Amino acid sequence: MELLKGKVALITGAARGIGKALALKFASEGANIAFTDLVIDDNAKATEAEIAALGVKCKGYASNAADFEQTHTVVEEIQKEFGAIDILVNNAGITKDGFLIKMTEAQWDAVLTVNLKSAFNFSHAVVPVMLRQRKGSIINMSSVVGVHGNAAQCNYSASKAGMIGLAKSIAQEYGKKGIRANAIAPGFIITAMTAALSDEIKKEWCEKIPLRRGGTPEDIAEVALFLASDMSSYVSGQVIQVDGGMNM
Repeated sequence: MELLKGKVALITGAARGIGKALALKFASEGANIAFTDLVIDDNAKATEAEIAALGVKCKGYASNAADFEQTHTVVEEIQKEFGAIDILVNNAGITKDGFLIKMTEAQWDAVLTVNLKSAFNFSHAVVPVMLRQRKGSIINMSSVVGVHGNAAQCNYSASKAGMIGLAKSIAQEYGKKGIRANAIAPGFIITAMTAALSDEIKKEWCEKIPLRRGGTPEDIAEVALFLASDMSSYVSGQVIQVDGGMNM
């Protein structure tokens, strides 16, 4: 049985990495996929084709998730094209690490805008659609550093903590209308973002993880599938850490 058959999922920042893994997992369970990325380049088009090959409808949209007006415009386009939006995954994100006293205002603003404001923008645009449908699942891609903090990541930690607060608030505001909102807090996940780290840092991270390995985007996708589907119909306002036991 396909867990998401006939549903429409909107995933931000899904041309690669965790977002792409989620899109492929959702599509394999029957969901039609609308995804956004800053530009729809050859890589994004390849992702679009890979998802469509699973037998679902898929379309990528160029969108600056941090732009409020642009976000509302692209959500209107998606609703017209797909007819509904059942699942929203706020996944778009960046890092600009540095210790607090050396962090520039531009570094702070960029990360808070791309990571947190984008989640507000898309939620603001999609919730009215879900209200008309009287159902919907919103998933914010947070991080374990949004729960526990991390040195040299004040901006990133603050943005990811904000996404948790946003999900909990949406869950309280719109639960009576059939809308659920949750957050996933990934730990050390092997992606292009973490691949840039030195082997020494990667080894140090893995030694802190009880399962002694980094996670994969597919590990995150399995949890997202649970939250997107009716399997979690009584789960809302929660944060699920997917970190191999790193932070208990």
